[in-house]
Amino acid sequence: MLTSYGRKLPRRQVSPGLVFVVLTMGLLLVRVNAQDAEVEPSPIPATSIDQPATTAPEPELPSPGPEPEVTINGQPVSESVRRFRYHFGVTVRTVYDDNINLTTVNRSGDFYTSFEPLVRLSLGESGTESKNILELIYAPNIILFWNHSDADAVQHIIHLEAQRVFGKISATFSQDIQLLDSADLRSLNDTTGRQANIDVGSRVRENIYTTRLAASYDLSSKTFLSGGVDYSRYDYATLISSEQISGNLFLNYNYSTKLVIGLGGTLGYNDTDGPTPAQHFEQVNLRANFNPGEKLSLSGSVGLEFRQFQGDVHGSYISPVFDLNATYKPFDGTSMSLEGSRRTQNSAVVAGGDYTNTNIHFAVQQRFLQRIFVSLSAGYENAAYFSALNGMDLNRNDDYYYLQVAIDLNITRYWDIGLYYLRRADSSSAQAFSFSDDQFGVRTSLMF
Repeated sequence: MLTSYGRKLPRRQVSPGLVFVVLTMGLLLVRVNAQDAEVEPSPIPATSIDQPATTAPEPELPSPGPEPEVTINGQPVSESVRRFRYHFGVTVRTVYDDNINLTTVNRSGDFYTSFEPLVRLSLGESGTESKNILELIYAPNIILFWNHSDADAVQHIIHLEAQRVFGKISATFSQDIQLLDSADLRSLNDTTGRQANIDVGSRVRENIYTTRLAASYDLSSKTFLSGGVDYSRYDYATLISSEQISGNLFLNYNYSTKLVIGLGGTLGYNDTDGPTPAQHFEQVNLRANFNPGEKLSLSGSVGLEFRQFQGDVHGSYISPVFDLNATYKPFDGTSMSLEGSRRTQNSAVVAGGDYTNTNIHFAVQQRFLQRIFVSLSAGYENAAYFSALNGMDLNRNDDYYYLQVAIDLNITRYWDIGLYYLRRADSSSAQAFSFSDDQFGVRTSLMF
């Protein structure tokens, strides 16, 4: 290199460290200038494989972090495993019953202890709007009397339910089995025996099988078809057993998001293993579902039933039928429910006799101080008997009611204790079937 005076200067060596510093500073300046320019990035093609084209969320509060990964022996567990859920529980009741056999004369009172375990297994989506589920509930009941060991009993309640949605078609299946050996009609909703078998009016061994298959198909956004097949059998060891099968079909209209109305019909057949003749029946039904919000839910159906008897031994029998269900939650910690129905059934004790059963049930529960629950249940049932045979006079009429008051304390999320009083009575025109019964009970429950 030559200077302005023509002298040649020696060549200098450039330090590699200096080059690195200069390049780094240059990159930083480029980055700052790019941010200051606020250049709008070009859109990402929708066909991008590495990052699909999605709209970026607004910069709000940071979303909650992902749920902690569940592992077994250090290996992650598939989400599908969590769709299987289980619950176990047991309730123990000690009760004084002043009429254990529901008799008018020769009443016997005694203490008894009832052990009531419960197993609930479910598979499928959780939540109230789950579409695909499979659930099994098993609730045995062991009753041990303190002074009347001959009245000890073992009972079983089994419930199986499945639901599946296939596009526009949804289908449900349910099976209930009640293997009973007492003076009560015990069920999953009635573990203290509020509802008695007033047709029999005494302690009896009875097996009840109920099967239901239902489906619906969406015709449009406003209309859909729904139908079902029902089968029930009341099996007695020493009395008259009966069975019934029926099918229904409804055309439904979504009047709004809150109201659905439907019009349809039902065809059925029932028979007994006694002298009562086989019977066919047809129903015309109008039904509705009204759900204005989370606090209130109403559903019901009304109609007329036309019943014929095999061999024309009675002629046609016309009777109104209805079903009613309502729930109301006006405040936090307060719940109310109302249920009712009217239908014709075969008698298990009157040969050649049927009866029309009309019933209504009301329940209210109030929570106090987050842990105390006070509840009241009341119900009325009427059984009006009529002859299924010509020339047979049958005038029996039963009026049954019950009243139950209970208070329960939630000790922990898994443990409850409580006590209750139950009064029930039947006033029958056939004196042998009348009874009154008072029960005082204490109970404790553990749920897992």
